[in-house]
Amino acid sequence: MSDARNAVIGRPREFDVDDALERAMRVFWERGYEGASLVDLTTAMGITKPSMYAAFGNKEQLFRRAVQRYAEGPGHYAKLALEEPTARAVAEAFLRGAVGTTTSPGDPAGCLSVQGALASGDGGRPARDLLAGWRNDTNRQLEERFRRAITEGDLPHDADPGRLARFTMTMAFGIAVQAAGGLRGEQLDDVVDMALRTWGP
Repeated sequence: MSDARNAVIGRPREFDVDDALERAMRVFWERGYEGASLVDLTTAMGITKPSMYAAFGNKEQLFRRAVQRYAEGPGHYAKLALEEPTARAVAEAFLRGAVGTTTSPGDPAGCLSVQGALASGDGGRPARDLLAGWRNDTNRQLEERFRRAITEGDLPHDADPGRLARFTMTMAFGIAVQAAGGLRGEQLDDVVDMALRTWGP
C-alpha cells in the first residue's frame, strides 16, 4: 500500500474524543436512545459518521460509553450516597442527588437512565437492557448498604433492606420523571421531605 494511505490511516483524530462523548451523552440524555438519530449525534459531536464509527463503534457502543460517562459524572451522586454514615442519610443523599441532577440548570431535564429507556421498538432493546442492568445494580448496592445498617444497629433488626432499596429507587426515578415533566428543584425537594418522614428523626 502507498505511504499516503498509511499516513491517512495513522493520522491522529482531528477532534477531542472526550468532548465528543460528552456531547453524545447529552443528546442521549435529552432524547433517549431511539430518539437520538445518528445525524443528531454526529451533528452535536461535530464529527462525521465515519469518524464516529472509528472512534466509538456503532450507536449501541456509543450509548454504552455515554451511560458510563453519565454514571461517573452527573449520576455519581448515587455512589457517593452509599458512603453516608446512616441509612437515612444514604436515602436523603440519594434523593437530593436525584433532584439536583435532574433539575440542574443548563442540563437536560430528567435522568439518562429514564430518558434513555424511553424506547418502544426492538431497536431500543439494547438500551433498555443496559439501563435495566444499571438500575438493578444500583438497587442491589442500596440493599446491601441498608443490610449493613441493620447489622450496625442503625436500622431495626426487622427492617427489610430490599423494600427500603426499592422504595428509594422508586422515589428517585419518580423524581426524574417529574423533573422531565417540568417540576422545579424546590418542588421536588418538598417531595423528598415527605419521603424522609417515613424514616423518622
